[in-house]
Amino acid sequence: MKYKPANEIQDLQYFGEFGGVNPSISDSSTYTFLSAKTMFDTFEGNADGCYLYSRHSSPSNLYLGEALAAMEGTETANVAASGMGAITGALLQLCKAGDHIVSSRTIYGGTYAFLKNFAPRLNIDTAFVDITQLDVVEAAITKNTKLLYCESVSNPLLEVADIAGLSKIAKKHGLTLIVDNTFSPLAITPTKLGADVVIHSLTKFINGSSDTVGGVTCGTQDFINSLRSVIDGANMLLGPTMDSLRAASVLKNMRTLHIRIQQHSKNAMFLAKKFEADGFRTVYPGLASHPSHKLYKKMMNPEYGFGGMMTIDVGSLDKANELMELMQKRNLGYLAVSLGFYKTLFSSPGTSTSSEIPEEEQKEMGLTDGLIRFSIGLDNDIERTYEIMRKCMQDVGLLKSEMA
Repeated sequence: MKYKPANEIQDLQYFGEFGGVNPSISDSSTYTFLSAKTMFDTFEGNADGCYLYSRHSSPSNLYLGEALAAMEGTETANVAASGMGAITGALLQLCKAGDHIVSSRTIYGGTYAFLKNFAPRLNIDTAFVDITQLDVVEAAITKNTKLLYCESVSNPLLEVADIAGLSKIAKKHGLTLIVDNTFSPLAITPTKLGADVVIHSLTKFINGSSDTVGGVTCGTQDFINSLRSVIDGANMLLGPTMDSLRAASVLKNMRTLHIRIQQHSKNAMFLAKKFEADGFRTVYPGLASHPSHKLYKKMMNPEYGFGGMMTIDVGSLDKANELMELMQKRNLGYLAVSLGFYKTLFSSPGTSTSSEIPEEEQKEMGLTDGLIRFSIGLDNDIERTYEIMRKCMQDVGLLKSEMA
């Protein structure tokens, strides 16, 4: 039977403490033991089903982790207080001083800044490469390389990683392949393509309401146990703990994720086709013009489409800012970072989410001043949305008025 991630989420069924259809929220920082020996065993990691301290784990966090592991097809998962908490914990668990990482050059700015500016303090170095060129990726591997890192669909340029190809390289060299799947939940299942660890910023599409910051690391039971270890676990010792109330909120929102992703994708596909026809340089994996369109189609779970993220280039930062301010004024969405909200969000990544990347490197990777990154919302009448967007473009001089 074909793996269907939404079905895996749907098949999870919990009962609350008093028979509720939602699991009860564990609103405790610490947990009692009926015997001192059980406490000792729990510290040693040998007491299944016992809870120690909420920085280690809690019932609410474990419920959410179970749902996310089911979605990604991994043995288990560990939730964190932010996407960066999940990313940095996983990287530091796998790497020590003297180790080396090969990473995609186009990744979230916070991840880039950690690898470029912070990790070297710990004597961990990173080679940033064009992840779409497998020969370049393999050539960057050294005797000290421990892992490959990429995003399924990169932020903000929407480059698509050949996860199966990267997995072959990783296995050949004995490396761990970590894939950030934030831009493509449900649409792509990295573990089915050979990824070892899958990360999400739960803040984005998975939660979907822009009211919670969170992250998750999905992987084997052994790896997640290592993250939680009271002796040397990065997530235990660095403390990026998700609050139980937030975990319960994200779990509730996951139940509509499949519906939301389908609508995000439908709307983004419609707008991408329109903007490309209008003459804008439009990047969207669903367009035949995208260099990795066929690769994405090969990897995707078709019912969820090509995702809700797209970019257009309007030529200059001034024009980008003028257009975004006007679109916000006309209630089309918000000039804001992040993604996955019910309203469309737009930003100029070179001066926001990718501002940590030096200007010369932005230019080298093709991140132009006029690029606008869109997280397309859940609009019911996307044709109406396009007409209002088109009028905004006309009013800032990006398109000729039909009356002219």
